[in-house]
Amino acid sequence: MKKKINYAEIMKETGILTVAVAIIAAAVYFFLVPSHASVSSISGLGIVLANFIPLPLSAITMILNVVLLLIGFVTCGREFGVKTVYTSVMLPIFLGLFEILFPNFGSLTDSQELDVLCYILVVSVGLSILFNRNASSGGLDIVAKIMNKYLHMELGKAMSLSGMCVALSAALVYDKKTVVLSILGTYFNGIILDHFIFDNNIKRRVCIITKKEEELRQFITRDLHSGATIYEATGAYHFEKHNEIITIVDKSEYQKLMKFINELDPKAFITVYNVSSMKYQPKTGAF
Repeated sequence: MKKKINYAEIMKETGILTVAVAIIAAAVYFFLVPSHASVSSISGLGIVLANFIPLPLSAITMILNVVLLLIGFVTCGREFGVKTVYTSVMLPIFLGLFEILFPNFGSLTDSQELDVLCYILVVSVGLSILFNRNASSGGLDIVAKIMNKYLHMELGKAMSLSGMCVALSAALVYDKKTVVLSILGTYFNGIILDHFIFDNNIKRRVCIITKKEEELRQFITRDLHSGATIYEATGAYHFEKHNEIITIVDKSEYQKLMKFINELDPKAFITVYNVSSMKYQPKTGAF
């Protein structure tokens, strides 16, 4: 049976990606370019290369993105590739638009340090939107996504590691202060990306021992539509037998679960662990 195309969903997704790319392009043009720093991005490398290549930043960014885009399409799958084709094209377009509308744009803050800080804060918002939509703005984002997939490295750390090489390239044309700012900016950019992306995607492994086991099991499976595993546990003091219910939930499910347990059995014994990654076979049937 041929799958029906949801045009409304495609338009919504395209709109979200466009807004995210516009945010990233604005961060690059209005903060990164005036700072002359080379912070964790292909655009940052483009700023350095613009000193040697007689092309505008938008053109250099497009060329670099095309090369990495081909790699990303092969390694990260069709969905990632299709979305990133769009964002990789739109980023240079937005940069070119800003070059036309705001030629010879100066610093908004008149401070190199503040420009780098503003760039990190603004670009992280755009990148977090793209990564959470399984997309990328191209360039080093693709490298980070590949490292995340094959090396199981957190996206923020992957961005920092790949971005350090770009940051060090600032030494080719700029002074020591700019190089240091590029390196520090790359490091803090990775930390903020971890906060926006990795921490939001983290799940929690909740282990519960309660006398109202059946009510809790029903809530987890029917209300949260989640799975659970029940283990038999033995107390160390009196060798009493208990059943321990273990479930893995996301942030919103965790809040609902804890609220339910507090109302159901305030004396329940609960332990919680953070889960950064898991692999499982999705259920094909209904509960």
